[in-house]
Amino acid sequence: MRQMVDKVLGTCLAILMAVMVINVLWQVFSRYILGAPSPFTDELARFLLIWVGVLGASFASGKKMHIAIDLTSSRLSADNQKVLKAIINVMIIGFVFAVMVVGGGNLVYITFALQQFSPALQIPLGIVYLVLPVGGLLIAYYKIADLTVKHQ
Repeated sequence: MRQMVDKVLGTCLAILMAVMVINVLWQVFSRYILGAPSPFTDELARFLLIWVGVLGASFASGKKMHIAIDLTSSRLSADNQKVLKAIINVMIIGFVFAVMVVGGGNLVYITFALQQFSPALQIPLGIVYLVLPVGGLLIAYYKIADLTVKHQ
C-alpha cells in the first residue's frame, strides 16, 4: 500500500512541477518576447508552488528525507531510539491532525462557504487550500505506517 501511495504522490508531484515549469516559461515568454504578460500565470505559479511545497513535504516525510537533528537519539540505545521515534511519530500525528487536517479543513470549509475566488483564475480558494488537509492526512498515514512497522 505504501509503495502505491508513494508512486501516486510522486507522479502527482512530477506533473505539478512540469505544469509549474511550463507556466513560468510561458510567463517569461509572454512578458519579454510578446510584450504582453499573461494575466493568470503569476497566480497559477503561486498556487502550484503551494501544492508542490505541501505535497513535497508529505512525500519527504514518507521517505524519511526530512530534516532531523539526531544529537540526542544517536546517544541512546537501540531500544530507546525506537521508543523515541515512536514518541516523535505520535507527536507529529497529533500536530498534523490538529493543525493541517482539522485547521486546514476548517479553512477549506470557510473559503467555500464564503465563496471566495482567486482574482485572476476565478477558481474557488478552497481548492487551493484543500492541499492542507490532504497533505496532513498523507503525513499522518506515513507516520502511522512507521509506527506499525516492526523494524524501525
